[in-house]
Amino acid sequence: MRRFLLAVLSFSLAMAGSGCARKSAGAEPKAAAFGSALVESSGGKQIGAVGAVLAQPLVVQVNDDHGSAVPGVLVEFTGPAGLSFDPVRAVSDSSGQVTTNVALGSMAGRYELTASTFNKAQKAVDLKLVEIALGYQQQLGQQLNEKYCARCHDPESTPERVSNYDNLEVKPHPFTEGDTLNKISDADLTAIISHGGAALNKSVLMPPYGFTLSKSEMQALISYIRLVSDPPYQASGMVYSGR
Repeated sequence: MRRFLLAVLSFSLAMAGSGCARKSAGAEPKAAAFGSALVESSGGKQIGAVGAVLAQPLVVQVNDDHGSAVPGVLVEFTGPAGLSFDPVRAVSDSSGQVTTNVALGSMAGRYELTASTFNKAQKAVDLKLVEIALGYQQQLGQQLNEKYCARCHDPESTPERVSNYDNLEVKPHPFTEGDTLNKISDADLTAIISHGGAALNKSVLMPPYGFTLSKSEMQALISYIRLVSDPPYQASGMVYSGR
């Protein structure tokens, strides 16, 4: 009887180990081909709240030397502490694309992430991308932007909002236009928001919001503008999330 129980126990352990091995092997993707370039298909430069999963997945495409899509290539995603991916690595599909869902970290800032693979010569091929995490203040700024600013400053219409950008004789600067807005100090931005464009010899089409927005709301709006600017706004005290 004792021998029988030992035999059953040994068989059960062997089967359990075999099942775990099969599961582990099946969960780990294997490369069947190699590419020479990675390009972004969609999902870069998204904006979301800290700790949130971005609304759209990140999609990258693997190409060969001629720019044709390559299926069967293993791609891995990495980023700074706090950033997570689902999945972390995957094999490109029949269209040469790999899709992952990105969860932002717990700190507000710009997160640089990397999609990586290897070419036939086993040389690393990397693609750098940026996603933006909004803290509480920047989230408030984003809401204020949607309510008061985006109709004129955002040239793109949405189902919820029709842009007035094309109707304006003097085009407002999109808030992502860092080449221009990064050169304007916080004090000058506050003056423009408070007293309108005429306060600093800017377009009179920019109305004053000094009686609409509180000082803290203006600061939140400026904080949002600084975070979404492209190229990035550099200032002491701002968080730039890196590896």
